[in-house]
Amino acid sequence: MATSFPVTLGDGRVVTAVRVDADGDVADAVVALGLARPVPVLVMVGGAGGVDPSDDDRLDRLFTKGVVPAVADAGAIVVDGGTHAGVMRLHGVARARGGATYPLVGVAAIGTVVLPGAPPPGPDAAELDPLHTHLVLVPGDVWGAETPWIARVATVVARGSPSATVVINGGQIVLDDVARSIAARRPVITVAGTGRTADRLAAAVRGAPHDAEVAQLAASGLITVTHSTDPDGLARRITDVLAGSPAS
Repeated sequence: MATSFPVTLGDGRVVTAVRVDADGDVADAVVALGLARPVPVLVMVGGAGGVDPSDDDRLDRLFTKGVVPAVADAGAIVVDGGTHAGVMRLHGVARARGGATYPLVGVAAIGTVVLPGAPPPGPDAAELDPLHTHLVLVPGDVWGAETPWIARVATVVARGSPSATVVINGGQIVLDDVARSIAARRPVITVAGTGRTADRLAAAVRGAPHDAEVAQLAASGLITVTHSTDPDGLARRITDVLAGSPAS
């Protein structure tokens, strides 16, 4: 039976955490975190260290005017990678600044993040984001090990309620995130104009020639496109999908 425990992060904020060692533990972990009721879920995937700091203001508008109000209005929960980097950091800041109170659940492989009172597990270990409210620590010591767990946690938290995945920027690992969302029949919203994987997916959905992996994902029919210059459009798309309306 999973048991939650407090983790005090760098600025003194306390995050409720749980450790998961096997796929069958996820349901118990969700209960231990107090997230057992069915609720809409937004999975947020995208760039971490690969996000250019010069893009922060533009991406911040997507969160402030797009993601945060849509999630709050839907009464949803957000699941992401939980580190203090890129889209995860920007989302945490926008959520806090906007006064939103929806749970922000980080799912992180334990061998890739720095835990309080412990030495970094490796030279590229990341700090956890203190503006997240819950943390699920999963097995793994390489980046990407968290990917199947993010998908599983989102499915268990939703418990049949609508869910969606938003892609902002992102590298190669994000393609695996998207593939797992599609395997779960979870609609994916990719934000064109944010760079890298998000733009590759958007181009493929719009019919541009692309490599086989991206083309196969686009052919699923589950990926729709918004643009970084239209945060209101992103908000509408999130609202529609989390309300159970087909993305279009």
